[in-house]
Amino acid sequence: MSTLIELKNVTKTYGDLRALDNVSLEIPAGRIVGLVGPNGAGKTTLLRALTGELDYQGQAKVLGVEPRDKRAELMLETGVIHDIAVLPSWMKVKELLTFVEDIHPRFKREKAEAFLKTTTIPMDKKVKTLSKGMKTQLHLAVTLATDTKLLILDEPTHGLDILFRKQLYSNVLEDYYDEEKTLLISTHQIEEVEHILSDVIFINKGKILLHASIEELGERFTQLTVPADQADELRGQLKPISEYKLLGRKVFLLENTEKKALVNIGDIQTPSVADIFVALMGGEA
Repeated sequence: MSTLIELKNVTKTYGDLRALDNVSLEIPAGRIVGLVGPNGAGKTTLLRALTGELDYQGQAKVLGVEPRDKRAELMLETGVIHDIAVLPSWMKVKELLTFVEDIHPRFKREKAEAFLKTTTIPMDKKVKTLSKGMKTQLHLAVTLATDTKLLILDEPTHGLDILFRKQLYSNVLEDYYDEEKTLLISTHQIEEVEHILSDVIFINKGKILLHASIEELGERFTQLTVPADQADELRGQLKPISEYKLLGRKVFLLENTEKKALVNIGDIQTPSVADIFVALMGGEA
């Protein structure tokens, strides 16, 4: 399987602030990766480095090129959807499609129009008159119609209702994703996407805290619920990395613990990605 993204000791500083701190990682094709971190963790800075929007120290290869040196070439194969709308507000929807058709050699207008027919977006209205949800749908239609190898979603559903959020991710999976492409989703709301992810990257203060597949997380972490009156004794034995109360019981999150040894101690579950993230963040999320 080919590697689409490779970073080696990538660092970005702003004065005394290290927005990225020696980030190294590899992401192959065919993965759906969640980039998870609180606001200010370095997610957007990392995405801007990946797409060549800013300079950095270290080495990076995205789709085989160095982003800071060959941004124009890279963006022909990369789609990016931000929380902040970047579409030209003065254009009508149909004018926007013509504009993209003229400048992007891989844009398929018929695919964009087919997607837009599933929405309530009017073709003769200016972008600035559309709701935030409509603008996101329009941006998605244009991006999916370019058939890129890498699609980056940077908090695309922020401020939108839950029905629209579910529809957006469903559309992306149905109309874009396959085993030759990679989808990178930046979010601080992991609960809404963890069911579709193949991998997660936890980032905070510019550092990568964890990069693992969902399968690896299930093997590495265990959630154990025990009676409250046994919690003190078991805490000393098991050394959980985090814990919380639930209906009069204690829930421990354990790392690298043999599950067979826990069978007669309490109820064993697989923790959610959100629970693992909060534990590794020390409660900061």
